[in-house]
Amino acid sequence: MRTSSLIAFTLGVTLLGTSASHALDAAPRPQTISPTLAPVTPALAPAIRPSVKYDSAREALRNGMRDYNAGDKIGAAQALEYAAGQGHTLALWKLGRMYADGDGVDHDDLKAFEYFSKLADQNADESPDSPNAAVVSSAFVALGGYFLEGIKGTYVAANPSRAVEMFNYAASYFSDPNAQYNLARLYLEGTGVSKDARRAARWFNLAAEKGHHASQALLGHLLITGQGVPRQRAKGLMWLTLAREGSADPVKDQWIEALYDEAFATASEGDRKLALALLEQYIQSRR
Repeated sequence: MRTSSLIAFTLGVTLLGTSASHALDAAPRPQTISPTLAPVTPALAPAIRPSVKYDSAREALRNGMRDYNAGDKIGAAQALEYAAGQGHTLALWKLGRMYADGDGVDHDDLKAFEYFSKLADQNADESPDSPNAAVVSSAFVALGGYFLEGIKGTYVAANPSRAVEMFNYAASYFSDPNAQYNLARLYLEGTGVSKDARRAARWFNLAAEKGHHASQALLGHLLITGQGVPRQRAKGLMWLTLAREGSADPVKDQWIEALYDEAFATASEGDRKLALALLEQYIQSRR
């Protein structure tokens, strides 16, 4: 916690002038796993190489990750393809990410979708406590993003209801904070589900408790405005403070700063003091 944050509670801050409505427009919405990327140069596409035989999928994965970390992403993709063909969970996930991000291969959302689909289909019952749970969960989150928007020019059509199912599974079974955030946004906006601010707030709260800064900010905003939920200004200011302090990218997260500044400027002195007390309690409870 920055010292300046605690001082701000007692001395006040200068309002930046960005309205809360504009700040909310900048909050991240559920989307495909990666932003639109610039066209990948042909040099990044895997070149044809003699096929390599591996004794096992594990060996192929090990070689693929070694090549990837050494900067040989063409070799990495080919080794990972072998491991993925054997159904290796981490290879499927890594290839999905590489194609989604255009990382060493041509950006191809359909290929990414198919790798993530295979991973999710084969591992839906993975224990939430297993070492692979995080990658399986992230595959469901990625699929939710793809179903939400669809993949232009492919058989993957926009299907918000299916997106809700993907996010809900990862949010409920794996307790994935990104899925919980995405699901909350859908309930807040009424996309694929009936609009329900209370349910959105519950999902935001679960993710916020895990340190998800966007969830903390939007939960705080809901509590301050009383937008479909009981108004709790002090608690809302506490969540916005945590989101502001936890932000790792000041430029990307300017919307959080704007929501915080507007909330602080309109809060009473009593709400500010109570928010500070709640903040101190929250921090102490997690030490």
